[in-house]
Amino acid sequence: MRDFVFPGITSRVLFGSGTRARLGEEIARLGHRRAFFLCTPQQTGEANALSGLLGQQSAGLFSGAEMHTPLAVTEKAIAAFDQSGADCLVAVGGGSTIGLGKAIATRTGADQIAIPTTYAGSEMTDILGETDAGEKVTRRDPSIRPEVVIYDVDLTLGLPAKLTVTSALNAIAHGIEGLYAPDANPITDLMATEAMRAFKSGLPRVVEAPTDREARARILYGAWLCSTVLGYITMSLHHKLAHVLGGSFGLPHAETHAILLPHTAGFNAVGTDRLDAVAELFGGSVGRGLWDFAKTCGAPLSLADLGLDRTDIPRAAEIATRNRYANPRPFDAGDIEAILYAAWEGRPVAPQTGAAHRP
Repeated sequence: MRDFVFPGITSRVLFGSGTRARLGEEIARLGHRRAFFLCTPQQTGEANALSGLLGQQSAGLFSGAEMHTPLAVTEKAIAAFDQSGADCLVAVGGGSTIGLGKAIATRTGADQIAIPTTYAGSEMTDILGETDAGEKVTRRDPSIRPEVVIYDVDLTLGLPAKLTVTSALNAIAHGIEGLYAPDANPITDLMATEAMRAFKSGLPRVVEAPTDREARARILYGAWLCSTVLGYITMSLHHKLAHVLGGSFGLPHAETHAILLPHTAGFNAVGTDRLDAVAELFGGSVGRGLWDFAKTCGAPLSLADLGLDRTDIPRAAEIATRNRYANPRPFDAGDIEAILYAAWEGRPVAPQTGAAHRP
């Protein structure tokens, strides 16, 4: 047994079907009277429906959450929150909305309740990534982590299959980085491995039958596990590249994670046995097994399809190597370029035996 520290899970979690009906109870349990709702423009209907359940406990809605949590949007939302007279926040949606809730909470001290409707997995973490002046900056602080997370399987039944797949692969990336993190521990290892089993069995079923409630529950359960893992480990190469491509080049968050994952995991699998369970579960090598799984589920495979220009790759590699961060395998800008060229082309991931191929 290796030495480890497990800090404990601090967020209260409600998981099941119909759990959103307990939102009012959770607001009162936190000692608050009125909640201010957050969502993206696309999820205004869902947020309004939840707000309507609260009656006088609802203090209004801000529906302008945006991807990558732009600082200008956060400032507008804080002004609306201050004017509402609310004493807590409820974020309804995916990573964009939950990120906005975190950004407001860490600046105002307000308690927050997250109600995720995707599998992206930001809700259980103390991590906040914000964009300003064309760059994304990520930080961690206890004030960022939501006090309560409500998982309601029913809210995911209408999630389109395409978004379901990319969001699920985004979550899997959290679990995989947790397995080789320098501060991993036996509890997070167990959670990450269990999560990937849930995704492996549940995601193909949801692709075939999007309203399969049991399969939806399986992958929402996997998302909770992966989000929890991410909240207690140090992020590495994969998340750094995803943040660079999102914050500096405007690529969509979940799709970027989905495309990068086989390539970054395949690169980091060299020289470590920490990802052996991933290879065993998905078949073959780590990178090729994940690539085949993504393709089978209909995930996007090429960064070019997301609008990244091939000529931007050297700049992305330069940004990604400005600061050092934990990673199980050493790398330089040339390695990053090789990973990004492969992901840009969308080619299958070959088993890695040494340094990444450099075009």
